[in-house]
Amino acid sequence: MSSNKALKYSLITLTWIPVVMTVNDNVCHVAKIEGSSMRPTLNASDNSVSTDWVFLWKLNCRAAHNLRRNDVILFKSPMDPSKTFCKRIKAIQYDAVQARHPYPRSVVNIPRNHLWVEGDNVYHSVDSNNFGPISAGLVVGKAIKVIWPPSRWGADLQLSTGRPNVLTVRPE
Repeated sequence: MSSNKALKYSLITLTWIPVVMTVNDNVCHVAKIEGSSMRPTLNASDNSVSTDWVFLWKLNCRAAHNLRRNDVILFKSPMDPSKTFCKRIKAIQYDAVQARHPYPRSVVNIPRNHLWVEGDNVYHSVDSNNFGPISAGLVVGKAIKVIWPPSRWGADLQLSTGRPNVLTVRPE
């Protein structure tokens, strides 16, 4: 390959790097799910080799009105922003939730632009029962599909196996 062609391809590649970075930061991303808190929905087996990777939709996910109950989201930990958690939204703004131990109150009213999140693996999850409602501004993105491993393609992320009926009063 001539040096002119190499220079041309290098410049084309360099011009696309900001585009790819912008899409990755603001539109969509592929995320690795670690841990057992969302089992069996994600990382269904104990086998560490079969870690799930999900397609994460990021566009407009920090707006509370774009998030729904039972959405699986990734968000920055309210206790340690260097950590990212994957949990299911159990309640949205203005809902009332029946909390469980160790949360200090039995009923929690979710404030505006906040979410109540819990892991599907109820007894092996650090979630809102530990740190309370989270701000929608901490949301990184919404998990749409499992993309790896191929044996998990088609897994329904809307099926919750976590704690049912956390709402104390169903909203209309």
